[in-house]
Amino acid sequence: MNKGALSFTREIAVRFNEADPLGIVWHGHYVRYFEDGLDIYKHGYSVPVVKIDLDYKKSLKYGDRVIIETEFIPCHAAKLQFIYRLYNAVTKELVAKGSTTQVFLDHPQNNLQLINPPFFEAWKQKYLGAG
Repeated sequence: MNKGALSFTREIAVRFNEADPLGIVWHGHYVRYFEDGLDIYKHGYSVPVVKIDLDYKKSLKYGDRVIIETEFIPCHAAKLQFIYRLYNAVTKELVAKGSTTQVFLDHPQNNLQLINPPFFEAWKQKYLGAG
């Protein structure tokens, strides 16, 4: 993580329904791990992923514990950018890394927002001192 970056770390267990019959986590669930923790819908917006980069290093298996590191990358545009790293909680090995770009859509119209929503501007000011 970058020094002074706004980041969040969370540990979760790989759930039974996320693994295939061999006990290996299906690749699509890694993106879901990336998104754990976002709660923007309550503000009247959704943030669909419009770009994703995902580099798999090792497989996760049912019963593994995963450390999810999420780093927010500030920008002036009306979008969210994150960098992620997933680690095996026991071995501390990097199992995947990636990034996402997400845009704001309002509800219920689902219009693309060209400026940052007020709640997000307030959040940026509070945590980043930026507008």
